[in-house]
Amino acid sequence: MAGPRRPSAKLWSVAAGGAAAVTVAGVIVSLATGGPSAPAASGSSHTRPAVQASGERGHEVDGVPVGYPHTQDGAKAAAANYTVVSGSSNFITNKEVRYRAVAAMTARDAVDAAEKKADLSAAQAVGALQGDNPTVSADQAIARTGVLSAHLLGYDGQGAMVRLWTTTVRGSAAGHATPVVGYQSVTVTLVWESNDWKLSDSSTAVGLVAPIDVREASNAPADFSSYVPAAADDPVVTGTTAQDGFPAPYERTEQGARAAAVSAVMLYGDPRFFTDADWRHRMLAATAAPSVLDSVTSDTDSTASLVAENRGVGTDGKAADGSELITRTAALATRTISCSDQAASIELWTASVGGVAGADEAQRPQVAFLRMTVDLVWVDGTWKTTAVTPSAPLVPAPPAMQQADSADSFADVGGASNAPATS
Repeated sequence: MAGPRRPSAKLWSVAAGGAAAVTVAGVIVSLATGGPSAPAASGSSHTRPAVQASGERGHEVDGVPVGYPHTQDGAKAAAANYTVVSGSSNFITNKEVRYRAVAAMTARDAVDAAEKKADLSAAQAVGALQGDNPTVSADQAIARTGVLSAHLLGYDGQGAMVRLWTTTVRGSAAGHATPVVGYQSVTVTLVWESNDWKLSDSSTAVGLVAPIDVREASNAPADFSSYVPAAADDPVVTGTTAQDGFPAPYERTEQGARAAAVSAVMLYGDPRFFTDADWRHRMLAATAAPSVLDSVTSDTDSTASLVAENRGVGTDGKAADGSELITRTAALATRTISCSDQAASIELWTASVGGVAGADEAQRPQVAFLRMTVDLVWVDGTWKTTAVTPSAPLVPAPPAMQQADSADSFADVGGASNAPATS
């Protein structure tokens, strides 16, 4: 296992490196932090800790996150997790696992229909994992889903409808099928049943297609071996927030550290990070360790101003011609590098979208696929970040025979109201 990096080698990258990388007109912006972090004990397994007691944050049943708050963020989180689980390799390749997961996530009167729909979608997805191999290499499968936006179409407390814009990566690290990126629009209908959000129905269509950043070249299949099922986990979001609207304190566990890392990169990819100084400062106070807060605030203020000036947007995220800044960062997978009860180092595979929705096609949103290492310490009763360090990209092949959508079409996924739920 890798040991802790020295403070001089630590980098903060605005919007966790990805959104800024494709937002600042060809400039990848990285910011040095000050302040050391406590050393992390190595040897932590990638496997999630034992399931917690019912009702606690992070509770799972048959591999499905359950136990959501009875809120709009809780509904967004349920829609996101159920979609991620439904796109996972185990769900696609193992019928027994699939049926158990369907039973855990679905409303009682919708299970039969959900099983049939799940079988159909799994059959369609198998080819992407199989490639030229007569059978699917399940242990080498790459099947990851990241949620880039979540638009609440309706909510009344007893039901909710959420439309997700997702990016998927499917293929094989064994070389049978080159991992390829895809985009989907998933509409999830939920009901409040047995004190939880349950799946009532879902539908999937082709989502907005963003081109891959021209500076990123596709990786060879073997490069994805760190993100096969046994090596990494899907991210889990909970929608659990504190009174300030930012994620509530995390538990002092490996799972809690992972969740904090996922939330950090998502929040750094929020468009408000670049346009709303008050929101950015409150977010940093909620997520960054006190030892680095002053330096990180100063550095990110400078870079946020650079992004806003470069894209010509004001505090509302819009330019004079009405075009809108679009930035999002989604976690595709998580790996624990090291973890103790004092410090943790978590690697995330991320997809970040950055650009402007408007008439100028030269500013059309693009996607960048980066690996991030998030260093955290246990302080003030929660996990807080001390550094976010981007490393070599891990880039799937672009979608075949799909043309990128026009720049103005991305306005439908922008804005604070379309932000996904955090962990």
